[in-house]
Amino acid sequence: MAWTKEWTKVEGYCSDQTIYEKKYYHMGGVARVTLANTNPKGLNFISPRGMSEMCACFREARLDDSIGCIVLTGAGDKSFCAGGDLREEGAAKKPNDFQQMTDVHQNMRLAGKPIIAVVKGYAIGAGNHYAYHCDLTIAADNAIFGQVGPKVGSPASGTDVSYLSRIVGQKRAREMWMLCRRYTAQQALAWGLVNFVFPLDKVDEEVEKITLELLEKVPTCLKVVKASFEEELEEMPHHTIDYWPTLINPTYFGGSEMRESMQAFMEKRTPDWGKVRGRPDNFKSDK
Repeated sequence: MAWTKEWTKVEGYCSDQTIYEKKYYHMGGVARVTLANTNPKGLNFISPRGMSEMCACFREARLDDSIGCIVLTGAGDKSFCAGGDLREEGAAKKPNDFQQMTDVHQNMRLAGKPIIAVVKGYAIGAGNHYAYHCDLTIAADNAIFGQVGPKVGSPASGTDVSYLSRIVGQKRAREMWMLCRRYTAQQALAWGLVNFVFPLDKVDEEVEKITLELLEKVPTCLKVVKASFEEELEEMPHHTIDYWPTLINPTYFGGSEMRESMQAFMEKRTPDWGKVRGRPDNFKSDK
């Protein structure tokens, strides 16, 4: 691919869900992966196909010696990634159907180049852990972070979950994953979840400055530094659901819990866990 000063799409790697581009400066190139599976409200969601396409883009960037760093972002200003497509997740029947999420993180770690998450708007669920798995996370001042797994029945596990504790500490990580609240860009900055916060209309300009800083560094040294940070992750389980078979309900996938949680989310109501847990018909409660 010829060196150009403008963002140019990479042939064979772009689709209706993923845009892959490159741009070159005097010191080298930057690859940009844009999540573009956008719904009518302008929110980007990730699908299994989108995950596979992300992996392909990261592999291509890893093999291209002209690329010095990678930017991961979302189309538009309303979301980086607002999570997985629950309609597709709801059809899953077994843990292996979620393997692609782990594949994305592995390809991010193996890329050999710094990856910058540029978060505008919502980074929820998968979007949040994509952002915190990047080497640097830069947020616009309209960014909103949060997890929803236990709220919508999506059983993320392993490094998807536990790596957050390396970044913000055990208590904050458990708060984010268990309470499923949402956090502003400034809260994320205070926690150490992001490196920088910039005004929405300035964030792309600031990201360009940071990519230029990275392009000035010795490529092999950056690769070694990144590998050194990533090395500890190899000792962590990739999917806890596989490591704790007696802890996880073997009938969860496609069962009553998953159906009730996802159906309630789609219907914008609170799940009836009392019914799922076996509440008797004659039970009386003030609430």
